[in-house]
Amino acid sequence: MSLRVSILTREYPPFIYGGAGVHVGQLVPQLRKLCDLVDVQCMGEPREGAVAHPESFPEGANQALRTLGADVSMAAAIPEVDVIHAHTWYAQFAGLVAGRLLDVPTVVTAHSLEPDRPWKAEQLAGGYRVSSWIEKMAYEQADAVIAVSEAMIANIQAAYPSVERSRIHVVKNGIDPEEFAPDHRRDVVDSLGVDLDQPLVVFVGRITRQKGLVHLVRAARQLDPDTQLLLLAGAPDTPEIAAEFDEAFASLEAARPGRVTWVRDMLPRESVRQVLTHATVFACPSIYEPLGIVNLEAMACETAVVASAVGGIPEVVVDGVTGLLVPYDPDQAGDAAYVTDFEQTFAARINELTRDPERAQDMGRAGRQRCIDEFSWSAIAAQTVTVYEKAIAAYRAR
Repeated sequence: MSLRVSILTREYPPFIYGGAGVHVGQLVPQLRKLCDLVDVQCMGEPREGAVAHPESFPEGANQALRTLGADVSMAAAIPEVDVIHAHTWYAQFAGLVAGRLLDVPTVVTAHSLEPDRPWKAEQLAGGYRVSSWIEKMAYEQADAVIAVSEAMIANIQAAYPSVERSRIHVVKNGIDPEEFAPDHRRDVVDSLGVDLDQPLVVFVGRITRQKGLVHLVRAARQLDPDTQLLLLAGAPDTPEIAAEFDEAFASLEAARPGRVTWVRDMLPRESVRQVLTHATVFACPSIYEPLGIVNLEAMACETAVVASAVGGIPEVVVDGVTGLLVPYDPDQAGDAAYVTDFEQTFAARINELTRDPERAQDMGRAGRQRCIDEFSWSAIAAQTVTVYEKAIAAYRAR
């Protein structure tokens, strides 16, 4: 069958800051090989391959309201299509409106869920109630919901009980193993002052509650003395989170002088590849993660991963094979003793691998092979098209 789809997203290359943007940026080129038309509507600055809508109206309003302003503009710009696919709450309102306007089915992808991220209220204030309301409507009314991991199925049904299991389809995130591959050049790591004769632990991500970076910083006090910690971390969600992290980092830096580096500016992806390649261990201390593309990026660069066993991470990192997992129970986040034990265990797992570099290398090689075998974007695009076809058939059968 001929197939025309409109992809709605806030992020689109080259302006991306999170996993949803990476997902869309990788998915669209593969979909264009399979579909007659792939229209892309995004937000922000103009860019090639998409129609961009500024988040500027109403001027001076809460960010959530300005997002809705862009959504209305986005819905008005969608051409004649067979199905609409909206990514994250930022674009889901546009999907709701356009689906009704054009009389076509709407698909949403669950990259994360607002009820599972209550700390977003710190960032969005009243806008968090708006984003939660939009997401609830979108999931309840979508013709199909894509979960990026098996773990997300239970989360979706817990948050939105009216979403029938038959409407939920698992299509995991992926990785391009040609883009993310080992890069053994040294210019970037040398410029960052890394000593490649000593173990290196790397973190890549934003400074948010979700990513759990403060736990890694606290855990790092217990890393072996020769272990280096390199943080590629920026864009804190709120001044409060920035202040908390600044204090924790300053304390760690004082305790481990010369062994800790914080790169605050976002590095180009090619530079990140080189850093990941030279890491002994990639650390992912997230307290919430639907799947975790960043772990796939590290694995594709042949780097062992130590990660918290939350959400979809265990579907990516095979404990004892491609890395080590550390149990974490979000329900005990308020128990200081439990959190301290988690941080200590996280440090111990990292030390296991930095003390045994051959084991870490074996895990890294196994991780890259897993990326090639299980997480190719071409397969993910084909699975996504199957979801579109099911949504269209169900919509037309009403």
